[in-house]
Amino acid sequence: MKKNRLLAKWLNNDLSQDELAEFEASPDFEKYQKIKKYTDHLEIDDLDENAMLSTILSQKKVTPKVVPLYKKWMFRAAAIFVLALGITFVMKFFVPQTHTAAFGEKTTFSLPDNSEVVLNSGSEINYKKWNWDNNRHLELKGEAYFKVSKGRRFEVQTNLGKVSVLGTQFNVKARKNRFDVVCYEGRVKVNYANTQILLTHGQSVSFENGKQVNMKVNLLRPEWMDDQISFNKENIRTLLDEVERQYNITIELNTKDTVSLFTGKLPAKNLDIALQIISTTYHLEAKKVSKNKIIFDEK
Repeated sequence: MKKNRLLAKWLNNDLSQDELAEFEASPDFEKYQKIKKYTDHLEIDDLDENAMLSTILSQKKVTPKVVPLYKKWMFRAAAIFVLALGITFVMKFFVPQTHTAAFGEKTTFSLPDNSEVVLNSGSEINYKKWNWDNNRHLELKGEAYFKVSKGRRFEVQTNLGKVSVLGTQFNVKARKNRFDVVCYEGRVKVNYANTQILLTHGQSVSFENGKQVNMKVNLLRPEWMDDQISFNKENIRTLLDEVERQYNITIELNTKDTVSLFTGKLPAKNLDIALQIISTTYHLEAKKVSKNKIIFDEK
């Protein structure tokens, strides 16, 4: 009741300085202010005063019903409250939802159908809650692992390709020009350019610059979820980009050899060992010039 009273007095510009300060400090003040801004601009058409006077005089005189001013305030406050609820509903169900995992972090969350998603470092997902059960579609930037609840078709759209499933467990990675999909359970359909391929349990596919590579996997889930960064025939610049994301650091590379491909694993929780493996593999020397910057030079 106190909140409604303050709202009514605020709409009538009748708050004391202390009451105004209290009202402006409330979490809903910004929302009420926006609604008031728009409703203040509402206009009505000009009235024909002569016609109105004639109509009034021709009618029987009745005792006017007086509506107390405070009730008018309450009616307006109630209207704004209903409008605020409507805006909240629209924001919750129609506005796209976004989940991100910053560099050096991983994010786990559930979708409206209780499908589970784990985002790898430097990744983002967008989707809408509205009509989700009939339109299970989301957009992925980066890498994520999905454990999908059974239901209608589930689609993951990236800038490189699309993955469609009904209910399964799989990993999708879209970084620069490389698109990787691994199926851990069930079946997934992968669309890349003009190519469509069906993956089943234990199969994976990679696309890079138009080239397709199919592989077998014997794992139950992605290695990055167990703090291991896995690479399969990837160049050093791609490798270092992933290290930067996992450790939230900047790496400067000074070498002529950027085409040699790396297959193996790096730890995601021990930077010193990761740098040592890279240095040994590519005959480089790693220097920590600051807490968050590494320079690789040729030996």
